[in-house]
Amino acid sequence: MTPSLVRGRPRRGRSHICARVAHALLGVVAGVVWLVLLWMTINDDTPVAGAGVSAAAAEDESSGTDLVLPVAALVVVVVLAAYGTVRRRRRARSRTTPAAAGTSHVGAYPSPAATPPLADLDERSRAALADADNRLRSLREELDFAAADLRPEAVAPLAGAAEAAQAELAAACAIRRRYEEGVPEEAAALAGVVGRCEEAGRRLSGAAESLRALRGLERAPGAALAAAETRFRDLTARAAGAEAALADDSVTGYVELAKDSLVSATVQLNRTHQTAASGRPDEAAGHLRAAETAIARADVLVTAVARLRATRTEAARLIPSALTGAEAELAPHRDGTAYEGETYARLLHADAVLAAVRRETTSGQPYDPLGVLRRIVHATAPLATGRSGVLPVAALLVARESLAAADDYVTVHREAVGAAPRVLLSEARLTDDLPRADVLAREARDLAERDVRLRGHPA
Repeated sequence: MTPSLVRGRPRRGRSHICARVAHALLGVVAGVVWLVLLWMTINDDTPVAGAGVSAAAAEDESSGTDLVLPVAALVVVVVLAAYGTVRRRRRARSRTTPAAAGTSHVGAYPSPAATPPLADLDERSRAALADADNRLRSLREELDFAAADLRPEAVAPLAGAAEAAQAELAAACAIRRRYEEGVPEEAAALAGVVGRCEEAGRRLSGAAESLRALRGLERAPGAALAAAETRFRDLTARAAGAEAALADDSVTGYVELAKDSLVSATVQLNRTHQTAASGRPDEAAGHLRAAETAIARADVLVTAVARLRATRTEAARLIPSALTGAEAELAPHRDGTAYEGETYARLLHADAVLAAVRRETTSGQPYDPLGVLRRIVHATAPLATGRSGVLPVAALLVARESLAAADDYVTVHREAVGAAPRVLLSEARLTDDLPRADVLAREARDLAERDVRLRGHPA
């Protein structure tokens, strides 16, 4: 920036010098005219009586000469005004006309028409982020099915492409998160999100094409169809077992959604058989992919129910030792903390939480072990000194379940989930602060549920 500014100064200096010279010349001309006219009006000759010049003629000549001064002055004023007007017009054209060839500022600032409106760029970045994330999830689902009938060395490069796309998508989410927190250059940030998502999409497109060529579902869908039907039957049995185990649990809706997905899979598998038998391999491949997608969603839901059950069992086991570990973490603050300040307020809050947890877990009433363990972790995290080894384990268990639950929800409802939950979920995956990861993941889940309520569950 500095060289261009320095180069511009001599030209501005020369223009000012020219203007000053012009002003000086005009002043000199005006002065000369004024002196000449003044000399013309001076008449030292004494009129001679009887010289033949009448008094009336002399008066006419004197009056005509007296008019020359104001007329000349008026001409000078008009000339100066015209010169000033011309200079102002030239300045206006130089300011409003795009930089001409030969100037040092050509291309320094983009035309406003070259940048889309900020609102349009914002919406475009949201759509690009959600689309890239959906395509990544779809590719990974198909890779999971392809692993059943392809060699590992054939699938490995495609899995690597998926990981590279994941890295681009994570960078896009990070840029989007900074933008939402107030990045000064809004347009540049949003353009960066779009660019990263486009790069992720390019990698995903190439991997998807290679995977389709490797699987060859249009040529010979038999092996893939048999693998999908085997997985379908296994899921049907697992869904029934999950419903029996958690019939009164908050995730019973998962079992219902899993059943809906299995019904859709049944329809698509039947259509695959029909179109393949009638000699329509392209349609058969499309129905088989739709069946695989429905089976994958059912698998996510059934697996989530089983995982949550195991996590709650582990949380219930950890609660007593977590309470003991929390007391060990708080002990140093009880001896040296004055009865004022932020630390003391946190200590009072932690004591209240731990007392409430003890009452809840010993009341004989049903409670959520995972929720209780989460309260212990969050209450003691601001005061943790590293004395207890069980609290990091508890924090990891809580954060891992929150991340998995949010990710499962986005996967199952991805057609209805916008960009905001995905951004939070990406940040939750990357942070090393386990309590913060838990908070971000739960917030992502809440935002995803809100999107589904607004847009409806995908068909």
